[in-house]
Amino acid sequence: MDLEIGGSLEEASADALVVGVRVGREADEDGRWLIERLPWLEAAMDDADFTGKKGQLLTTAGGGVVPYRKVVLVGLGDAPVDPEAVRRAAGSAAKALSRLATIATTLHAPPGMAEAVGFGFTLGSYTFVKHKSEKKPSLIERLVLIDGSDEQLAAARVGALIAAGVGFARDLVNEPAIGMPPAVLADAASRMADEVGLGVRVLDEDEIAAERLGGLQGVAMGADNPARLVELRWEPEGATGFLAFVGKGIVFDSGGLSLKPAEAMERMKTDMSGAAAVFAAMRVIAELKLPVKVVAFAPLTENMPGGGALRPGDVLQIRNGKTIEVLNTDAEGRLVLADALVLAAEESPDLIVDLATLTGSCIVALGERIAGLMGTDEAVRRVTTAADAAGERVWRLPLPDDYRKNIDSDVADMKNTGGRYGGAINAALLLKEFVGDAPWAHLDIAGPARTFTEADHYLTKGGTGFGVRTLVELARRTADGS
Repeated sequence: MDLEIGGSLEEASADALVVGVRVGREADEDGRWLIERLPWLEAAMDDADFTGKKGQLLTTAGGGVVPYRKVVLVGLGDAPVDPEAVRRAAGSAAKALSRLATIATTLHAPPGMAEAVGFGFTLGSYTFVKHKSEKKPSLIERLVLIDGSDEQLAAARVGALIAAGVGFARDLVNEPAIGMPPAVLADAASRMADEVGLGVRVLDEDEIAAERLGGLQGVAMGADNPARLVELRWEPEGATGFLAFVGKGIVFDSGGLSLKPAEAMERMKTDMSGAAAVFAAMRVIAELKLPVKVVAFAPLTENMPGGGALRPGDVLQIRNGKTIEVLNTDAEGRLVLADALVLAAEESPDLIVDLATLTGSCIVALGERIAGLMGTDEAVRRVTTAADAAGERVWRLPLPDDYRKNIDSDVADMKNTGGRYGGAINAALLLKEFVGDAPWAHLDIAGPARTFTEADHYLTKGGTGFGVRTLVELARRTADGS
């Protein structure tokens, strides 16, 4: 959508006006102006029990009294207003007004909220209708910032650009696996890289073997569609730091010979959400032209039970020479990540961050909206700070040394499962074996990477694009030296 600056509430006009209200029905000067001119608004709030709590939304008619067909009040919660409340309020408004073309808003008025407004309205307008016969995408074309400044407009456009990146990740995740084999996903990443000026290298199955990526090779053995490994680079002059991102790219996970139940496979087209988030973050970093060096690796494969499939009890050798006994072929994500983490560590970055829909255990521990975060202290601190600022929820889990024995193997350096309990920790302890001395953070995004139960604020059913915002914010802070 186009973003632009508008005049005052009286001067501007649009199909709808969106105004924020705080708890206790506290409104700013613009909100009070509106309430004074719409005598039925107080009664409408009473009827809807609208108090300004976060998540509340009230739609009423402009009634010809104001230059807007519809007026929408969105709850912002208690003062002071935080950016995530504005993102969600804008997203909810975009959903509610998706059949209108022009929206005006005052949500950007509190200091520092314009970026959140651009983000929320853009991502709230997201739809995935590619495979529907009757397509109903959002019709919003223009967003007007009432009494906005040039600085606010620029910030809102940055927010919209980040949201577009999240939408790109969602498109990749939501595409059915039949249309997104590894080679097709690699081609999509390559086209994106060419468009925004990223360096790109794609390894085919022969090059994967030549590079000794034994984990990726092993997982791919049961699939008819050959594996790929995508490497993306952003290397601007005068870079102030060096980050490495790694994303799990299992384009469909049947569990291999350790076959999943049918119901558990229904959402497994989304098991490449980590790779999608990394691709999207690299796109946004390049579009923002951030002065930070970033390299990204994404191993892409299906995990299938074909005739040549990896067997329980097989041993794989990872690129750094360490060996893993595979006792459960459905614990495959850590195998492909191991190779990619070695590649990232060989670059000697200041920080490695990996993202993976890795364990159901993490969902049990933290639910569907919070990612598990593990790693070295400084890396975890930096990722936590970035995630908080970006509005993505993460929670640190421990990596105790005495748990390492859980993945001891009788025949190899380690095994890929560690017993029934502490599964997210055991998986992360295996990954730790492949990062060397590099500062490292692991995000287990198995829960928040996808939502199939409800659509809320700027979320829709399906892939969420979780992690894109955190990675971009981490790069922005690194570029600023923070």
